[in-house]
Amino acid sequence: MSKILKVRNVSDYSSYVGHTDRHPLVSVIDYAEVSPVRHCLNNYSIYGVFFHDEAKIDLTYGCGKYDYKKGTVICVAPGQIGGKEDNGELVMLTGWALLFHPDLLHGTHLEKKIKNYSFFDYRVNEALHMTDEEHDILASLMRQVRDELQKRRDELQDAIIVGYIELVLNFCQRFYNRQFITRKLENSDILMKFDGLLRDYYMERRQLELGLPTVQYCADKLCMSSNYFGDLVKKTTGDTASNYIRQHIILQAKNELATGASISQVADELGFEYPQHLSRMFKKQTGLTPSEYSESLHRK
Repeated sequence: MSKILKVRNVSDYSSYVGHTDRHPLVSVIDYAEVSPVRHCLNNYSIYGVFFHDEAKIDLTYGCGKYDYKKGTVICVAPGQIGGKEDNGELVMLTGWALLFHPDLLHGTHLEKKIKNYSFFDYRVNEALHMTDEEHDILASLMRQVRDELQKRRDELQDAIIVGYIELVLNFCQRFYNRQFITRKLENSDILMKFDGLLRDYYMERRQLELGLPTVQYCADKLCMSSNYFGDLVKKTTGDTASNYIRQHIILQAKNELATGASISQVADELGFEYPQHLSRMFKKQTGLTPSEYSESLHRK
C-alpha cells in the first residue's frame, strides 16, 4: 500500500522537507535551501502553490508538447492528493512552495473568491507552463511573502499575507489565460475532437443508456479534468462547454423534427428523461417551442 503523507497543516509538509515555519497557517519554502529532498505522495487538507524551475522530475506532466520549460506551476486544494510516492530517491529541487491553511482566509474576501480559481482542480498534466517573465513575477512574490513572514507579527500581517496570496492566484489566472491563447492550434484540435465525440455519442446511441452527453463525460474521454476542459472551451469559443453541448443537442433535435417526428419521439431519441425537458431547452436555445419550430418548417 502506498505511503501517503497527510498534510493537515503547513508544518506537516515543512517538517518533511526540513523547513522551519515562522507562521502556523502559512509557509513559503525555497526548495534550493532544503534540497535534496525525498519524494512524497501527499493528501492535502491545505492549499498549495508549487513551482519547480526544472520540470524534469518524473511527475506525470502529460505527453503534450510544452512551449515553456522554465517553470511549471501546480496548485492543490484541500481534499486532493498530489506529488510522487517516496521511492527513497533524493532529488535536488529549485523553485518554491507556498502553503496556506483555509483558516488563514476566514472572514476575508478571498475565502469566498478562492472557489472561483478553477485551476485548483486541474490535473497535474494540465499544469501551468510559465514564460521566463511569468516565472520571475511569481518568484518575486514568493520572496515578498517570505520577507513578510520574517517580520515581527502584528495585527496587519495576516491581511498583508492574504493580499499577497490573492495576488499570486490572480497572476496564475492571468498566466493560464495566456496559455489558452498561445495554444490555439492545440485547442482547436481539442474542439474538433469535442465535436467528434458528440457526433459519435449519438451515432453509437450512447444516449439510450447514459442520457444526454455531459461535460464530465467529454472531459474524461479527452483525458482532461472538467474544469480545465471547461476553461479551455470558454477561452477558445467564448461559450461554456455545457452550452456547446446544448447547441449540438438542439441541432440534432431540429434534424429529427424536420423528419416529422413527434416531440416525445425526439426526446426519447436524444436521451431526455421527459419531453418537457427537451421543450424547455429548445425554447431557451432558439426562442421557439419545438411545436412552433415544426410549424415554421411547414410554412416554408
